[in-house]
Amino acid sequence: MDNPLEPGMAYALALGTVSFLFAAVWGRPLIGFLRRKGIGKQIRIDQPGSHQFKTGTPTMGGMLFVVPVLVITGMLNFVNLLGMNAIGQSTLLLFFCLGSHALLGAVDDWQGIKGIRGKGEGMSPRMKSSFQVLFATIIAAVLYFGPPQWDYVGVPGFPDFFRIGPLIIPATIFLLVWCSNAVNLTDGLDSLAGSTSLISFACYGTIAYLQDQVYLAIFCFTLAGAILGFLWYNAYPAQLFMGDTGSLALGATLALVSIMTGQWLLLPIIGLVFAAETVSVMLQVGYFKLTRRMYGEGRRLFKMSPLHHHFELLGWSEMQVKERFFIASVLAGMAGVALALI
Repeated sequence: MDNPLEPGMAYALALGTVSFLFAAVWGRPLIGFLRRKGIGKQIRIDQPGSHQFKTGTPTMGGMLFVVPVLVITGMLNFVNLLGMNAIGQSTLLLFFCLGSHALLGAVDDWQGIKGIRGKGEGMSPRMKSSFQVLFATIIAAVLYFGPPQWDYVGVPGFPDFFRIGPLIIPATIFLLVWCSNAVNLTDGLDSLAGSTSLISFACYGTIAYLQDQVYLAIFCFTLAGAILGFLWYNAYPAQLFMGDTGSLALGATLALVSIMTGQWLLLPIIGLVFAAETVSVMLQVGYFKLTRRMYGEGRRLFKMSPLHHHFELLGWSEMQVKERFFIASVLAGMAGVALALI
């Protein structure tokens, strides 16, 4: 009887397991190191009062999953260069995306720990955005000028992809900047950003595999495995926070993966929680400014934004918010994969 599991998927899942073990094993030493160096999260005063006890929890924990993925991806690409064809196509662009945004996030986290701009405040928004746009522009140029060219988009209901030419450049810049910020906004509760990112990468890994982009599926499941290792320590009450080191890297890399599959129109569905968190902040700010102009004082549409804090203030426990958002993420991911197959 033939094995229904293709070698490519078995390889991807095996590497996911390896990356989980890598992350899980070095998690404890990393937490100890961060504690000794005093690299702890500073909770801003505008956060819900129930979060203040988390002050001092080690942050910059995104290194826990970024490092294993960079090591494994780097080794696979090196073996590929030797002609052993370990993964087929190069994943160096994904390597650059993950590493560059993790480095940017680490600088932001470090400045926040030092309180350079105030308690818990890292880089200035303008400075951080400038680097995000710079990295996204480099990635967009590589995608378009290739080879190969990833200037296509899939539309549910149409079997063939549509080539959009140079329009892929602004689309890539927008998606990378938006998604990196969206995951950053979501990273406000223990294991929320990690668990929802896990679902998104698993979904896009499945889509990539069904498209015969095995190298991309391998990368997605390798990252998913490392995220699971991080969640071991980030489960409530968290021993470690990913910080911007992790959230910026996850968001930008997720956007890039969606572009490389051609199914980036489905990103707001597969990444439903990220989209909802972003929209809640936009609505909150817009409504506040509008009512201040109309009535002389700003009013709030939500009790607090991003959206997860709104539900906390409605009386949901942190775990209830996380679990229900996770359920929504799973359902949205299933819907997104289904739409990709239409």
